Amino acid sequence: MRMVVQRVSRAAVSVGGVEAARIGRGVCVLLGVGAEDAQADADWLAEKLVNLRIFEDAEGRMNLSLLDVGGAALLVSQFTLYGDCRKGRRPSFVGAAGAEKGRELYEYFVERVRAQGVETGCGVFQTHMEVDILNDGPVTLFLDTADRR
Repeated sequence: MRMVVQRVSRAAVSVGGVEAARIGRGVCVLLGVGAEDAQADADWLAEKLVNLRIFEDAEGRMNLSLLDVGGAALLVSQFTLYGDCRKGRRPSFVGAAGAEKGRELYEYFVERVRAQGVETGCGVFQTHMEVDILNDGPVTLFLDTADRR
C-alpha cells in the first residue's frame, strides 16, 4: 500500500459537485492499494499514520501526532499511486489492486484509523472526486509498505 500524507488546515472531497466529507485541522491521505497488499499492510499504515509526529509543539518542532492534537483524517482512495511511468507516455496500472480488493483494503484501512480514535471523512471509492486542501506547512510525506518488507 502507498499513501501520500498531507498536513492540512482543512480539507474536503466532493463527487459530482456534492461534498462527501470535510475536515478541519489534520491530514489528507491519498491511499493506493497494490495487487500484493494484505490487511497487515493496512494495519501498519494506519498505526503509522495516527502516530506520525508531523504537528508542531509549543517550540515549533514537529513533535506531535494526529492523536496528540486531536486532528481528523480525510481518507481518499487513489489507485493512480501505482501508476508506473517508466515506459512510454501512458502510465501502466498493473501494480494496482483490482476494484474488489482495493475497496476491501481501503475500507479496512478506514476502520483501522477510526478504531484508534481519529475522526475521519472519506471519499467515494471508484468515482471521480475533487479534493480541496489547504496544505499546512506545506508538509507532504510518502509512505510505501514495500519499504518495510
